[in-house]
Amino acid sequence: MPEMSHRRKMLVLAICCMSLLIVSLDNTILNVALPSVQRDLGASVSGMQWTIDAYTLVLASLLMLAGSTADRIGRRRVFMTGLALFTLGSVLCSLAPDLTSLVAFRMVQAVGGSMLNPVAMSIITNTFTGPRERARAIGVWGAVVGISMAAGPLVGGLLVDSVGWRSIFWINLPIGLAALLLTWRYVPESRAPKPRRPDPVGQLLVIGVLGALTYAIIEAPSEGWSSPLIVSFAGFSALCLLGLVLYEPRRAEPLIDLRFFRSAPFSGATVIAVCAFAALGGFLFLNTLYLQNVRGLGALHAGLYMLPMAALTFLCAPLSGRLVGNRGPRLSLLIAGAAMTASGLLFATLGTGATTGLMFTGYVLFGLGFGMVNAPITNTAVSGMPRAQAGVAAAVASTSRQIGQTLGVAVIGAVLAGGVAAGTADGVGSAAYRTAFDGASGTAWWIITACGLCVLLVGLLTSGAWARGTARRTADRLAAEPSEPSEASEPSGPSEPSGPFGPSSAGVPRDQARADAADTRAGA
Repeated sequence: MPEMSHRRKMLVLAICCMSLLIVSLDNTILNVALPSVQRDLGASVSGMQWTIDAYTLVLASLLMLAGSTADRIGRRRVFMTGLALFTLGSVLCSLAPDLTSLVAFRMVQAVGGSMLNPVAMSIITNTFTGPRERARAIGVWGAVVGISMAAGPLVGGLLVDSVGWRSIFWINLPIGLAALLLTWRYVPESRAPKPRRPDPVGQLLVIGVLGALTYAIIEAPSEGWSSPLIVSFAGFSALCLLGLVLYEPRRAEPLIDLRFFRSAPFSGATVIAVCAFAALGGFLFLNTLYLQNVRGLGALHAGLYMLPMAALTFLCAPLSGRLVGNRGPRLSLLIAGAAMTASGLLFATLGTGATTGLMFTGYVLFGLGFGMVNAPITNTAVSGMPRAQAGVAAAVASTSRQIGQTLGVAVIGAVLAGGVAAGTADGVGSAAYRTAFDGASGTAWWIITACGLCVLLVGLLTSGAWARGTARRTADRLAAEPSEPSEASEPSGPSEPSGPFGPSSAGVPRDQARADAADTRAGA
């Protein structure tokens, strides 16, 4: 790919950030709209869970497939397909006549969304080839997530209160169409010289694990935990997981390289990503229902209540990136875990009787924790990895984020559904409903507290000298036992081969790769 001017590179970065904005904004806006969707479509708690989890589940299942497919057939082509599908899915969601249709159309959105973020990151890493300029570009990319967190509740609340919940999907149309046109005009095509081979069996097993487990958790409160249907789905998920563990090591280029888990930082990053995003998914789901169904706030006022959390996330994300670059991931992880634990503990002990001031304190603490956790997740996942495997390692961490959010909504929603069932007879907002919600939400907050504590303890365990030693030994084994022999002799060039979420460096010596990684951290 020929060298582009600085202005052209900035335009490519802006186009990629537009795709991230609509994907990130979509989830935060929808959370604020859930009570309106519930009233309009007559949805149960499990129905609201599916409007969120249908999206995150498909996204988690297809992220790595989308990244490797883009490397194979062309990143711009897959990116444009993703934009078209996401925009089409948004139109369909706005027209959904019932809950089943809305869930199905959310899955169409997710198929498109799976082609956006990983492929956009590959485009960025192949456009910004210098370590320092790449670090700055990724910093801008990360800030967009904070913008969506801050703007989502406000924009969503304003649209829901003024126009209706269907309008939250309309905002994707002008952004999606503009990004599609600009991508066709300005983003050059690129491919990996030696892309990873597809792994259809591994892909189906991943879908089986996540889909069956999520269904079992969400539907268990209504079907019964010991019902044959729920036991069957749980058993099928376990069998798929066993098949994945037995099948993947046999492949030369597996979808998930299980050897990565020999590295304590990588394993820790995976667990932290699942726990942190499970806490986020549960936190947003729980607070949306509490503020609107229990406190009786409108969508806009509910969004304003949660603004402190979004603002702290926005402010702390770049601070965490600099802290990780200068001092490593340990301090950021400890701050994140401690703040998220304190927030969960505050809400768990106070319940629905919390004053507005204490609620804002809890929101600030959670925003601080979540803002600090993102940067060290990716850094810890790729710590010590040869750059040839860094992209795939980062992809697993990103997939873990989506899995965490899916499970968070599923588990917290299941706890709420089981607890508030008796109080819904008198209607949402009744005294009986508030009492039932208070009892169920207490359990849910303790689960969120446990997730924060897990971030703290796992971060402490997997960011020390022992953990770094396991990462070095894993990197040496990966270098000695390459899983992709076809790439071993591929020369490095301006258009670097890329994994689903980041650059690879086939043919780059490990010492040079570590030096490049150090330069990238310094540039952050």
